[in-house]
Amino acid sequence: MGTPFCSRFTSLKVTPFIPGLAPAIQLKFTTNLPPLNGVVISRMESTAISPSNNSSATTTVSAVAAGCDTTTTGNNSAEENSISDTVIQYVVLRRDLIDTWPLGSVVTQGCHAAVAAIWSHKDDAVTLQYCSPSNLDSMHKVTLEVKGEAQILNLAEKLKAGGIAHKLWIEQPENIPTCLATKPYPKSVVSSFFKKLKLCK
Repeated sequence: MGTPFCSRFTSLKVTPFIPGLAPAIQLKFTTNLPPLNGVVISRMESTAISPSNNSSATTTVSAVAAGCDTTTTGNNSAEENSISDTVIQYVVLRRDLIDTWPLGSVVTQGCHAAVAAIWSHKDDAVTLQYCSPSNLDSMHKVTLEVKGEAQILNLAEKLKAGGIAHKLWIEQPENIPTCLATKPYPKSVVSSFFKKLKLCK
């Protein structure tokens, strides 16, 4: 009684850290219930948990139920509320390079940016979900295009201002910004930043 509700964790999986219970116990909030004592709320797919690996498992949590401090702002809150969305990675290429460079070179630039964006956020809960064994063969990417260098730089600034993590790939030694890629996000969190861009064809 008297425990505050944590409505923003609705439908997220939780893992009880209770010594002596069998491993791989998972619960799920499906309504706005009060948090359970001693339960850690996680945004990630959890694995089998036993008393012997509780310490390492705590590194994956996103929030602790005790006290239920749910004060967040900006994209973090939106991302947690949208965790059930399709997780997607956006890649944006320059049209002028597509028209003037060998196709393979442009594809390589996009690969560089996508890998760098994922690796830079390899411990992020949504990135781990995106790259998990169960999702590895069903990744969602959208490849878009902008006109040229000015547009790719403007987009990078827009994403930075909006708190959207991304990698602007600068090809060296030419020092040319060639493309960018976001880290994986729930689609509803990032789609508005790209709605005016065309699919790369």
